[in-house]
Amino acid sequence: MAEYILSILRSQLMVMWSWGFNSPTRLSDNRGLAFKVQGFKYKGWVEVVYDKSLDTFSVILKKTGKTVEDVYFDE
Repeated sequence: MAEYILSILRSQLMVMWSWGFNSPTRLSDNRGLAFKVQGFKYKGWVEVVYDKSLDTFSVILKKTGKTVEDVYFDE
C-alpha cells in the first residue's frame, strides 16, 4: 500500500516539491505511508492510511492531530 500511495504522490511532482516532501516511511502492516513535509502552512509528519472496508484514505497531520477522512482518488 505504501508503494501505491507514493506512486500517486509522484504523479504530481511539483506538488510534492512545494510541500518539501521527504523521508517516506511505510507504516506498520503496510497500511499506509508516513512522510515529512516542510510546507508553508504545515511542517511536520503526515500519515496517509488506507481504509480497506471503505476503499478510501485518511490523512493525518501528526503535529496538530487533525484527520481528514474518506479521501478517495477517482482517477
